[in-house]
This record gives sequence, C-alpha cells and structure tokens, in this order.
Amino acid sequence: MKVAILTSPNQWFIPYAKELEGKISNSRLYFSHCEIQEPYDIVFILSYHQLIAQEFLDLHEYNLVIHASALPKGKGWSPLFWQVLEGKDSIVFTLFNADAKADNGAIYLQETLHLNGLELYEELRDKQAKMCQKLCLEFLEKFPTLSPKAQSGEESFYPKRTPKDSELDMTKSLESQFNLLRIVSNEEFPAFFVKDGKKFVLKIYAHDSTDSAGGGGRLSL
Repeated sequence: MKVAILTSPNQWFIPYAKELEGKISNSRLYFSHCEIQEPYDIVFILSYHQLIAQEFLDLHEYNLVIHASALPKGKGWSPLFWQVLEGKDSIVFTLFNADAKADNGAIYLQETLHLNGLELYEELRDKQAKMCQKLCLEFLEKFPTLSPKAQSGEESFYPKRTPKDSELDMTKSLESQFNLLRIVSNEEFPAFFVKDGKKFVLKIYAHDSTDSAGGGGRLSL
C-alpha cells in the first residue's frame, strides 16, 4: 500500500509529519500536492493550506483529512483554538475522506482529546499533532475494515483567526481571559493590549514546578 503525507511548507506541523513518515512503511512526505505525480492508495492531508482541485482527489483512492471538531459542527478555521477559547476541555478529532466541499466528506474515525485546562500554545499544538498521528496510524491498522458514515446534524463554521484576535481587554481579569492567553503564539501572534493609543505586547510561559521561583505561569511585558 502506497501512502503519501501532504503538509504545508515552513510551518509548525513539519517535524510531526516527518515523524509520521518514519512510522509508516512505503510512505513519502510532500509539501505541495502539485509534486504528487502518481496515484496513491492513501493521501493523508494534514495541516495543509492550499486549495486542492477535484482532479487531484480523483487520482487517489483515499484523501484523508483530520479536523479538530465533531463534524459537521466546527467546520472552518482553527477549530481547536476556538473551542479552547470557549472553555472546552474535550475536543473531538474527526478523520474523514475529503471531497470538493470544505470539511464535508464521509467520516471514518473520531476520537476525543482531553485537555487539563492549563496547556499553552506549544503544548496544544503538540497534543493536536500527536492526535493526528494517532488517527492516521489507527486508520492504517484497521484498513480496510472501517465503514464510513456520512456527516449528519447541524453544521457550524469558525472564521479565520487574525492577530487582532489576540487582543486582551484591560477592563477584564486575567482569569477571565486565560483561555485567550492559552491560544496566543508568543512569536507569531502574541497577546497585546492598547492603552492611551500605545500598544503593549505580552508573552506567556509556563514555569517549571522545579524552578526556584515556584510554580505557576509567567507573563512578560
């Protein structure tokens, strides 16, 4: 069985994609679907940000995508982060076969990621990626006995997040905005607030419990 792994270049998921490639025999990692010139039995499309034409999908037996929501709820952008912002600590991940519409294909697997409520951006990304790896390997282990099911129920959509979404409200407590602080990236889209027309950036880190300063988190301004 030939397996392709497709992810976008220059982004956070690449180390995990390479790790997954090492766990799947007869697999190859690609950074653009245009590079894939031969048909594959399975193409895992993971954290990939280009539009893919139906002609490409038709070349392969399975084009599998993983989305961090209980589809058809939570279609769209950054579903994991939106749900963390909503205060959810159980996130359903869905592995489904891609079709021409976004987040719309038949479902093969769903598993729940349980969070402790304290994970920050990097740890959330790590848990997200490891769940994606797990679902890919589970699909291969159970293939071809899995039976797909059509998506059913009311669908909902998340919009694309922008750096503006990392803005803190100075009139609210840190406690009430902690989930927002969990999903900001200190380097790419850090938390910030504006006072008297001047922008201030905050970066958040988790202290090691063995640190001499004690446990808890640290904000730097």
